[in-house]
Amino acid sequence: MRAAGSSASDGDQQEVTFRRMQPPDAAAVAALEEACSREAWSVKAYLDALANENACYLVAELDGCIVGCCGLWQSFSDADICNVAVHPAHRRRHVAKRMLTALMEEGKKRGVAFFTLEVRKGNDAAVRLYEKLGFVTEGVRRRFYQNPPEDALIMWKR
Repeated sequence: MRAAGSSASDGDQQEVTFRRMQPPDAAAVAALEEACSREAWSVKAYLDALANENACYLVAELDGCIVGCCGLWQSFSDADICNVAVHPAHRRRHVAKRMLTALMEEGKKRGVAFFTLEVRKGNDAAVRLYEKLGFVTEGVRRRFYQNPPEDALIMWKR
């Protein structure tokens, strides 16, 4: 599977589908995250995550291209949401909101009651999205991020 680039079809949000990430998707997802994050995971890190029964990753697809990804790591009734990424050419189309909603539904099927995540304090768009999804800021991790150093907000949906 390939990651989407700026030449991918525009399409609307109805054409985006969500499914469980599979090992053959790892290279495309790593490339997608590299386009979105200064602290992207490697292909091996994704393959290791997919092999862990406590992890669950979803991808968003449009016209055969992966345009988004996100995952959760479950610990009993809590889950840490991570690796949320939507290709820059496909943002502002509700892909992240729909993808995260699907991920949390999958988490609930697995017994998750409470979701948490960290987000860069200065990532206003992501913070607003998480708040719309019912997350509340409950703490700060000082200098959690590198490249550049920045605090992380700790958000929970209980």
